[in-house]
Amino acid sequence: QVQLVESGGGLVQAGGSLRLSCAASGRAFSPYTMGWFRQAPGKERESVAGIHWSTGGTSYANSVKGRFTISRDNAKNIVYLQMNSLKPEDTAVYYCGGKSHRVGDWSNANEYAYWGQGTQVTVSS
Repeated sequence: QVQLVESGGGLVQAGGSLRLSCAASGRAFSPYTMGWFRQAPGKERESVAGIHWSTGGTSYANSVKGRFTISRDNAKNIVYLQMNSLKPEDTAVYYCGGKSHRVGDWSNANEYAYWGQGTQVTVSS
């Protein structure tokens, strides 16, 4: 059983920064990719960033490229999302997820096997 716990969300003004963390636990934790997704009210869950667990290779949605950075600490089983230059449209519940196989694309939420409970990020204008 794998558990993911996100933290670090909050209220910030436009242009500000936040760092989200996702701590993983459980003997079965051995992901191929870890990803951050977000879901705003009335919208579908969308991909934000993904990281290959062993190589550290990263991918980003166009909407966050140059502003967000995903990273991981393999020893501690933690994934981070550093968010800079935040905009009101970044407001959403942010979720981290784990994908255990290489088939498919990092941005497809349906391919993720486990998820955290989410953390709210609110950016005021």
